[in-house]
Amino acid sequence: MERKIYGIFTAGGSGTRMGASLPKQFLEIGGKPILRLTIERFLQALPGLEVITVLPHEWMPYWKDLCLGSAFDCPQRLVEGGLTRFHSVKNALAAVPDGAFVLVQDGVRPFLSVGKIREMMAAMQAGAHAVIPVVPVTDTLHLLCRNGDGQLEAMEGTLPERNRLFGAQTPQIFRSEELRGAYSQAYDTAFTDDASVARAAGIPLTYIEGERYNIKITTPEDLTMARSLLQL
Repeated sequence: MERKIYGIFTAGGSGTRMGASLPKQFLEIGGKPILRLTIERFLQALPGLEVITVLPHEWMPYWKDLCLGSAFDCPQRLVEGGLTRFHSVKNALAAVPDGAFVLVQDGVRPFLSVGKIREMMAAMQAGAHAVIPVVPVTDTLHLLCRNGDGQLEAMEGTLPERNRLFGAQTPQIFRSEELRGAYSQAYDTAFTDDASVARAAGIPLTYIEGERYNIKITTPEDLTMARSLLQL
């Protein structure tokens, strides 16, 4: 039987790094909130997607009013965010049945192409247990730490080989019953994304090339870049 597709859109943060009066997911580019642009891209790629939106409890009424006032007619289930991203995703997985595909997407990554989303889903439908988009690291790397004064200092140790390092993006896609099982593990600070949780649980990961423009908008500089990208 064909698996239904669920999308968890994580927007549970307060956006303190952005320095704005609104959380970053509600800031507009091109006249629409970033979160709406992200969800719309996935609905375009995957018609029939079941949308689950993770938000801070205190901002849920604002998002409801925003959707209603802008005629964003997207049936969605709202889930309260947790203390960390791990706990937010775990909360959302309670609304996803077994026997489905579930993608977890940062709510502030609105630029992934429709083609790449469909490519990733096709890999899942072909038998992958999990699909993770990655991009190669291109900067020269240095091993540093902060001293007692907060200044950066070089650390002893072998520098990592750049050609073996890749940055993980979202969405990350899984079989729902496997991801839920992975999230039954106790929280660990090493769990910085869903792939790290899945890997610790022994779920095989399939990596595919991501897209450079699939940026996560978290700072004012990111927002400026995003508004430029929208005009391309």
